[in-house]
Amino acid sequence: MKPRARNAGLATGALLLFLIAVLVTGCKTATPLPPMDLSASGWRVQQGQAIWKPPQNRPELAGDLILATNANGNYFIQFSKTPFSIVTAEVEDEQWEIRFGEDKYAWRGGGIPPDHFLWFQLPRAFLGEDLNDGWKFERGFGNLWRLENPETGETFSGEFFP
Repeated sequence: MKPRARNAGLATGALLLFLIAVLVTGCKTATPLPPMDLSASGWRVQQGQAIWKPPQNRPELAGDLILATNANGNYFIQFSKTPFSIVTAEVEDEQWEIRFGEDKYAWRGGGIPPDHFLWFQLPRAFLGEDLNDGWKFERGFGNLWRLENPETGETFSGEFFP
């Protein structure tokens, strides 16, 4: 076999192996969730104010809170300080997404949302569902409430408007 033919065969084989590897190991990146229409029927939208104390020694943040849930198990949470969104978390049809800041940091996935984000615990708390390990929820007088992880020191407390 001539050296040029052998090199062409090696290049073709390497390209074929590369294409097979891409096809076999390729993964689908989760795409951003489409905007939710919270005015559609079936949504329960609550608005209020809250204080978030992130884990460790980070300072508290006060802001406005929107919590929207529907009978399908979908929900939308937004914690903001006008005019900025601090956190937006959504679950829709087994897909989840959480964004911090103006989309500066974002995570997406399928299935059950990660346990460590309090934003995915809050709707479960208000629906009376069991919370993941480490999280505690208390209702106070009137519309007051508090979600806490004593292990990390993270808290989120607030009140929804009547």
